[in-house]
Amino acid sequence: MQEPVSQEFTLRPPTIDDAAAIWQLVRDSGVLDENSAYAYLLLCRDFARTSLVAESESQVAGFVTAYRPPLRPQVLFVWQIGVSPSARRQGLGVRLLLELVSRSRKDGPAIDFVEATVAASNVASSRLFDALAKTLAVPLTKVEGFTEAHFPPGGHEAEPLIRIGPLPGL
Repeated sequence: MQEPVSQEFTLRPPTIDDAAAIWQLVRDSGVLDENSAYAYLLLCRDFARTSLVAESESQVAGFVTAYRPPLRPQVLFVWQIGVSPSARRQGLGVRLLLELVSRSRKDGPAIDFVEATVAASNVASSRLFDALAKTLAVPLTKVEGFTEAHFPPGGHEAEPLIRIGPLPGL
């Protein structure tokens, strides 16, 4: 396997102009749940303060979409994170998460936990969240999140809830 070429990335909040590229990254991943293109427009517009894109050579090379649950504003819930094949194996996923946590902790109530749901078959995401917990030197716990029965018929696997934290103070 050929090693990826090291790239420079600019991390910034998404705009609606990024939505189509994010949708395409999700679609091409073969692992992430594909939402409607409209959903990505809303995420880029309404959740830009809790989301980031990684840009390289004017192209979206990665993204993370997240939000603060209204009844639990101390949590940053990561909806999706994806990195293009050409940008993988460069630490971009962890970098996106660390930057998002840092920015989000400065914007509003303190964030004490990062949460996400990850299917067992999504090994890359599981490893990414393990790496985040190790980098932050905090516990990672898994509890029931969404079971197969919560999803419409069609064989969607369960997605346990991953909880990282409590995060150290700033």
